[in-house]
Amino acid sequence: MGKSISREALEGALGSPEISEEIGSTGRVIGVCLSKRRREPKENVQRGYIKKGVGLVGDSHAGTEKEVSLLAMEAIQALCQRTGIVAGPGSFAENITTEGLELKQLPIGAEIHVGGAGLKVIGIGKDPSTPHTYSFRGYSLLREEGIFCKVTKSGRIKVGDGVRIMRD
Repeated sequence: MGKSISREALEGALGSPEISEEIGSTGRVIGVCLSKRRREPKENVQRGYIKKGVGLVGDSHAGTEKEVSLLAMEAIQALCQRTGIVAGPGSFAENITTEGLELKQLPIGAEIHVGGAGLKVIGIGKDPSTPHTYSFRGYSLLREEGIFCKVTKSGRIKVGDGVRIMRD
């Protein structure tokens, strides 16, 4: 497939030194989120179609360079505990909310299988010098904790699907 993923990067992403040859269902989807308009929170619609060259079909960001965004529920929960706000999947404008992976530890080029779709990490967070157009109750979590991907294989995804980090 794409670039190799170092053992250290995989250990960081999985939070465990135990690594198999193919990383199995190491995480899961807990939100498939879209919005019709930019600058709005996304709604967890439970399922969707990820299309190569487009992203999440029906989302306001479909067709942009960063086709799909992912954010870990653990990052959302940590912010909620720290600040007292209440937020869930889609609150920070991510397309896919995951559980069980430290997404931000994945290297650029990492290949991810989500449900029937394939993704390749092209960015981690957003450039802090670039103005951010969306925040939820004053917080822009996707900017610091999210990852951005290109679609390498079109496919259907739904809440409950496995999220697998692939190795060459």
